[in-house]
Amino acid sequence: MSKPAVVLVHGFWGGAAHWAKVILELKKLGYTDIRAVENPLTSLADDAERTRKMVAQVQGPVVLVGHSYGGAVISQAGNQDNVKALVFIAAFAPDAGESAGGITQQHLPEAAPNLAPDSDGYLWLNPAKFHESFCQDLSPDEGFVMGVTQKAPLASTFGDNISDPAWKHKPSWYQLSTRDRMIAPENQKAMSERIKPRRVLSLDASHASLASHPVEVAALIDEAAKQTA
Repeated sequence: MSKPAVVLVHGFWGGAAHWAKVILELKKLGYTDIRAVENPLTSLADDAERTRKMVAQVQGPVVLVGHSYGGAVISQAGNQDNVKALVFIAAFAPDAGESAGGITQQHLPEAAPNLAPDSDGYLWLNPAKFHESFCQDLSPDEGFVMGVTQKAPLASTFGDNISDPAWKHKPSWYQLSTRDRMIAPENQKAMSERIKPRRVLSLDASHASLASHPVEVAALIDEAAKQTA
């Protein structure tokens, strides 16, 4: 049986390269069509359109995977016919009329004080606090590089609402990070219960579970692909 394409969608404070270890694990599992969107992080509409265009380039079925704010993006962009499954990795899964920022306010994450906007309206995670905030289960050197290469979103993107979330129409899977300091685990639990996923995979992981637990994350993506083939 041929495998579907996997389209990976990153979140705030990182780019497509955040998926590097998952990409290599998927390759080991026999996936040959793997794509990683590079979101502009300028608005939900821009990011969803960038993702939609990449999905539209795939001729066959797609498993759409979102990390962090990327979960909001796949919720907004995942209603295309060839999207067969959604996989949320320590991710937002907003309902219609909800935003990532609104959900964040329900349970503020530990690292919230380490975020600050610059004079152009971009929201940065303090590089000196990046390792402890985002990826405390990676090495300090990995955290240092992630902090230096972080991709800041326009802060206004946090307030952009979802219209018709794809998880209401597509089979979904959710990975919950129990030691997440960027999206409160309480919020992840509430969102994961609400979307009624086929499975919730709980990992003793930071927000950067895609980098610290790539084997488990890739296996969840593989499960979604096999169950929706």
